[in-house]
Amino acid sequence: MAILYHHLPCSMDQRLIYYFLPLFFFLFLFLLSKFLLQHHKNHKNLPPTPFSFPIIGHLHLIQDPLHRVLHTLSLKYGHAFILRFGSRPVLVLSSSSVVEECVTQIDTFQNQPCATIKKHMKHDYTSMITAHYGPYWRKLRHITTIELFSITRLNTYSDVRLDETRSLIKTLLLGTLHDKYTRVGLRPRLQDMSFSIIMRIVSGKRHFGPEINELMEALNFRRMIVEISKAQNVSYPKELLPFMQWMDIDGMKKTLLRLKAKNDAFSKDMMDEFRKKDGVSNKKMISAMLSLQESLPENYSDQLLKGIMLTFLLVDTDTSAATIEWAMSLLLNHPLILQKARVEVDKNVGQDHLIQETDLHKLKYLQYIVNETLRLYPPSPLFVPHESSNECTIGGYNIPCGTMLLVNTWAIHRDPKVWDGPTSFRPERFEKSVGKGYNYMPFGIGKKQGLGDALANRVVGMALGSLIQCFDWERVGKKLVNLNEAEGLTMIKNEPLEAMCKARECMYKVLTKVLDD
Repeated sequence: MAILYHHLPCSMDQRLIYYFLPLFFFLFLFLLSKFLLQHHKNHKNLPPTPFSFPIIGHLHLIQDPLHRVLHTLSLKYGHAFILRFGSRPVLVLSSSSVVEECVTQIDTFQNQPCATIKKHMKHDYTSMITAHYGPYWRKLRHITTIELFSITRLNTYSDVRLDETRSLIKTLLLGTLHDKYTRVGLRPRLQDMSFSIIMRIVSGKRHFGPEINELMEALNFRRMIVEISKAQNVSYPKELLPFMQWMDIDGMKKTLLRLKAKNDAFSKDMMDEFRKKDGVSNKKMISAMLSLQESLPENYSDQLLKGIMLTFLLVDTDTSAATIEWAMSLLLNHPLILQKARVEVDKNVGQDHLIQETDLHKLKYLQYIVNETLRLYPPSPLFVPHESSNECTIGGYNIPCGTMLLVNTWAIHRDPKVWDGPTSFRPERFEKSVGKGYNYMPFGIGKKQGLGDALANRVVGMALGSLIQCFDWERVGKKLVNLNEAEGLTMIKNEPLEAMCKARECMYKVLTKVLDD
């Protein structure tokens, strides 16, 4: 009977339903999009905008690397233009002049748009990067800048940075042949160094000790940090579409909740461990935070402290390592600049001891190299997105309330109106003041600029200077090092750097002591 029913011809009414149902559905979507667009067009004198599709807006234009796509669009539509991610308007700025105009109205762009990754991984907006501007944010700012990232406290970690730089040199020595060039991979060594510095500052432990339990704990935590970083890159900008958050089509929300549980457990174990100890050590960030909590428990909750710890670990673990890798890649492609930097190090530091942090102020050219690297490859090519809390005017255009702001740092750093030969690697350009103001913003600007820039500069300066001082470097072959960026919102090389490395003969005495230690 079922078979006979299956083969019966459909009635005319049924066929009409089959034909018109999709039509009605698409008509509904079209009318909905027209309504949203009409609402958007009620605002006059808006910035220019490319053609968009119903529902998805301009998401069809979004590809990796996003900063390059936005730069290409700015060449056609100007330094201030509007995109729509779904129904959300997004203002894209690509010149220092419009950014300066925006900074004069900085209070308008203090809040961040709601997003799955920030809600779940930043502890419901309790970290300083994601918290909305106000009394709570000001309290976080005081904790991070005065209590945790002050110059005095950073100076207490100098022995940690020196020790981990020595460890980096030692691992390279152990991986090379005596008096011969050896092919080495730099990325994993740089990441280990950066991770160990951060963990020792936070907890006082390297988490890479010989004990198997500590090693497994370290590997598990490293894996968690990598997963969180990947989740941030994959989820954006899909997470800005409301229906993607509601339906959790790609399982991102479930992944983030799992990672948040892992991070909470790790942070709780670490804080519980330190609570059991007597006294407070000024050389451990977690001890300083728990001391604040003990004096004012109502102001410093566990959730607040976890948010600060996770932000610090996520932001600073890869930033320093990536910057050193970019700098070494650029130096390998420009051996004359590498030689000039080595001459400066030999002249101002000598060959009887490793570079100390107290030597860095004498190495001006080395700092120019770091500055130029950050200009070409800023850690975050786009500012952390913010959202306008009221209507304002930027670049002569009216910007509606609720508009998300994206500042293309990468494009501003390569603006030919500001930089002579903007795509060229020329450290000497920083002998002048051309990089000041809003032309040069590797760590952001304003009240929410990067928290760890002072620490990152010290780590990068020490490590890069030591690599130049202790080793001779060459490219693996005659071909230039590939400088393509990886996918995602952070500036990381697509191909991990490999180079030919050999210990400098004039440094044998110092390097032998490093091995013995």
